[in-house]
Formats: sequence, structure tokens, C-alpha cells
Amino acid sequence: MTAETFANIASELPQQPGIYKYYDINNNIIYVGKAKNLKKRISSYFNKNQQSFKTVELVQRINKIEFTIVNTEQDALLLENALIKEYRPKYNISLKDDKTYPYIVIKKEPFPRVFFTRKKYNDGSEYLGPFTSVFYVRELLSLIKQYVPLRNCKLNLTDKNINANKFKVCLEYHLGNCNGPCQGFQTAKQYAEGLQHLKEILKGNVSNVIKHYKTEMQQQVALLNFEKAEFIKKKIEHLQNYQAKSVVVSKNVTNADVFSILKEDDIAYVNYLMVNNGTIVQTHTQQLETKLDESEAETLSFAIAYFRDAFNSMSNEIIVPFEVDYPQTNIQQIVPKAGDKKKLLELSLKNVNYFKAELKRKKINQIINKTPEDLQEILQELQDQLQLKELPTHIECFDNSNFQGSFPVSACVCFRNAAPYKPDYRKFNIKTVSGINDFASMKETVMRHYKRYIQEGKNFPQLVIIDGGKGQLSAALEGIHEIGLKGKFTLIGLAKNEEELFFEGDQQSIKLDWNSEGLKLIRRIRDEVHRFGITFHRSQRSKGAIKNELENINGLGPNSITALLQQFKSIKKIKEQNLESLAKVIGEKKAKLLISSFSN
Repeated sequence: MTAETFANIASELPQQPGIYKYYDINNNIIYVGKAKNLKKRISSYFNKNQQSFKTVELVQRINKIEFTIVNTEQDALLLENALIKEYRPKYNISLKDDKTYPYIVIKKEPFPRVFFTRKKYNDGSEYLGPFTSVFYVRELLSLIKQYVPLRNCKLNLTDKNINANKFKVCLEYHLGNCNGPCQGFQTAKQYAEGLQHLKEILKGNVSNVIKHYKTEMQQQVALLNFEKAEFIKKKIEHLQNYQAKSVVVSKNVTNADVFSILKEDDIAYVNYLMVNNGTIVQTHTQQLETKLDESEAETLSFAIAYFRDAFNSMSNEIIVPFEVDYPQTNIQQIVPKAGDKKKLLELSLKNVNYFKAELKRKKINQIINKTPEDLQEILQELQDQLQLKELPTHIECFDNSNFQGSFPVSACVCFRNAAPYKPDYRKFNIKTVSGINDFASMKETVMRHYKRYIQEGKNFPQLVIIDGGKGQLSAALEGIHEIGLKGKFTLIGLAKNEEELFFEGDQQSIKLDWNSEGLKLIRRIRDEVHRFGITFHRSQRSKGAIKNELENINGLGPNSITALLQQFKSIKKIKEQNLESLAKVIGEKKAKLLISSFSN
């Protein structure tokens, strides 16, 4: 959408808080944002002085604008977060993993069962969590089963069935893991007390459970039930042991959410610590990718909204390294300078740095720490997964990149024996395609690349990966068929978001096991072609932007432009020159013309 087109609708925009949605030409939501003042915020995207290339790219893709007025900034924040989660717009900050988190569910039924689940249903059951660690959830459930006798059978324990003596107690009752509600040995009220203890433990309130058991132990002593009192005493000791293992922060910090951030270019790492009753009960670090050069504060604000919603935080206090625009009026922001809260923030930042270092180490170890035998096994696994005729010791991958049809480029990377082989990396400026046409660009690139293979008599790869899914795969196959290479090697398409693989003629995709070494290798190849292609594209775009700015000056021909760039290297340095230095390169008349153009 141009600034002129926007000007026609600007008057319709309200000066009230709300959210706005940008749609592309295909009616897909590409960006969702919130605003204190919708008119001012949306207008800022169409400011002619807008310097961000990424924002310019977004604006040029906008075909339609929709907005929703809300009562407060807090309502706008909540609605924005919900819409981003639902639609995952292309230009919003994105989370780098989409894994589901585990819950502990208390089933809606008589004498509710308690168990681990990854799926949350709208069935009236109570879901506690989510939790960041499956190991932690299983450890909690194991602990709870030791101290809170709950049933794990699937019997329909209605009052009618229990009164009719339909059931008999099982081995779990005799082992002391269940109090036998199926035969009426435990009332619903007594069972509910056990569930309340479970909730207290999950919230970090172990002290309340210990206090309850101490009272019960004293009652048993008073009744001279010393054996039962001793059994309760052991429960108390185990719970105290568990409490000692928990990360106790401070009695001065009760409930708080702690956030820290480390941002490098387009990638940010955010750590979240949830503190309940002075104890860290949740910790999680997430990698995020920014799309519009968002600042640290903007990225952290997004992450805070995401984490608090995802982990159902009820805390009214957030501890952050700097103030952020977080409009929930009941939330107090703390930027600590010293004391326990400062130590918490430092612990959070320590987790961020560790997470980043661990990611880097894992990436390096993917190749460096694997022996030739390991790499051979990975290739054999991939051969089996894709049912290839030959071991894929030579793999190539293609990807396209363009900006609104300008500076279209393609890239090809080569992996030999599961490792990058950079001498065979190739860059392509698209020559025969105008406008946005990824399919035609892919066809041209593949044809040019493998025509050269034919001319030079080189051996073809066993596997070629086309990044982009079925459409790009079909275009590549069309090119391969036209140059007579059908059946010479296997081509597969890789869908960008879902990591689905497509073969020629397949209607349905195949998905490899998420943690398989074969898929990890494909991911590494895809990431490498992205890195290589984006680097080349940025270089071409930068050169093209400079050249276009000079070409727009009437009276300045291509020879003069070339002479200027060879002499001064950049547009910035050209603008810094005086009349005399420019005249030495292109003559006094053109130098005056150039200076006049820059001053306008």
C-alpha cells in the first residue's frame, strides 16, 4: 500500500486504543499490532522518513487494514497476544520452537484421577501448569503419589455404584497408594483434601502440606497410634527433603515473574523465572526471531505477554532489567538495583547466557564432534527414511530470495558426506523472470545449475532439496525434465514451516521423526542455504539501492555512476564530498547536478 492510498483512509482511523491487522493481496494476515492511539500508530508505518528496510517491505505488502477498538491498552495487549498466537503473522516476532508443554490434569469425575497430559481439552477438568519440563512433572507426580493417596483406576465411582458394592479394592489399596473410595473406605470430602494438598505442592506451598501432616501426626500420637504417627513423620521428613531441594530465593520475595533478555541482531533469548512463595517453581528460556527490527524493550514486552499467558501467571509483580511498555494496570514493574530481586535478575540473565552458549555448542557439535562413522550412519538413516536408491553422500539444496520482485536471487549449497562443501556453493542472479514468481525463478536456477553440470561432465548429487514445498518442487522438476535429467537424481520439496517433505507426484507429505538424525541434517542444510542466500541477497540489495538512488538523478549516466562508486565506494561517502572532489571524477557540471540533487 502506498502512502497516497493510505492517505485516503487515514481520516477513518480512530484516535483510540485498539489492535490493527494488516492483510496481503491474498487476504492473509501478515501483521498484528496494538496501539494507544490507532491513528497515530498506523500512520507511523507510512511515514516517508521511515528508515527500516523491513518495515518498508511490510508496508509494500499491505493490501488491506482492519482495526478493532478496545476500552484500554490492557485489553489491546491481551487481544494482540491472542491474535498472534492464532494467526502467527509473518512479520510479527516469532517463537523459534512450537513444542507443547505438559500439564497435570485433575479429571472432572467422581474422585478425580490425576495424570500427566500434553493436550488440554475443554471438558471441565482442571489443568495445572503448563510446566516447562516433562522430567519435573513426572517427578512431581511421583512425589504426590507417595504423600497423597489418589486412585489411578478408571472405575466409574458414582455414589450409586459404590453403594451397590460393584467394586472391590485392588492391590493399590493394599500397598497404601489408594484409600479405597471404590468400596466407600474414603469419602469425597477426604479425597478432596488430598487434591488440595496436591495443588499446594504444585504451587510451591509445601510448608502448608507439612503443617497439615504435623497436626495429623500429633492427633495420632494423642490417640496412641504410634505406628501411624511414625508413618506420617516419614512423610513429613520426605516433604522437607523435597522442599530443601527447591530453589528458595528469599522470604522477602513472595510471588513474582522475572524476565531477562539478550538480543543479537534479529535473534533474542528471553528467560522467565516464576517465583511462588519465595521458591522458583518454573524456569524457561525461549529463542525469538524479530521481523521488523524491534528493540530489546519491544521484544521483551512481547515475551512477557506470551510467557504470562502460556504459564497462567497470576503474579502482580514483574522483575525486569529495564522498563518496558506493558500496559496492564495491576502489574507492578520492578527494575532492581540491589538486594534479593537484583540477585534474581542476575540468575535469570545467567540462564539466558547459558542457553545461548548451549545452543551454539550444539550447533557446532552437530558436525565437528561426529566421527566419519557417525556421519555415515546419519546418511544411511536418511537413505532409509527417504527410500533412496543410493547413499546421499552428495546433497544440494536451493532457495529463492527477493524483495517485491526487486533483486531476485537464488542460492545453492552443497553438502558432501554430511558436511558443508563450500567450493560448490553457488549464487544466482535471476535473469529471465520479472516480478514475484518464485516458481519460475526456481526453474531457471535449477536448469542453469545442472546444464553446467552436463557441460562440465560432473557427477550429479544423489539428493536435491528444493526449499519451499510442492509449488517450487514442481517448477524444479519441470526444469529438470526439459534438460533431459529426469531420473538422474532424487528431488524432494521441503515445506518451510512444517518441515514436511514432498516427492514428485505425492499428494500427501511425509514427516520424519522430529529428533531423527536424518531430519536434523536436512534442517542444517536448509539453515545453511538460508544463511548463504540471505547474505548474498542483502549484498545485492544494498548495491542495487545505491545504484537506484544515483540512477534516479537525471543527467547522471551509467559511466558516471560507475566512476563515482569505484572512487568513493558508497553513497554515504559520495554525499560527504565537496564540489571539487566530485568534479575531479565526473566533471564540474555533473558534480553541481549531483550536489543539487542530494540537497533537495
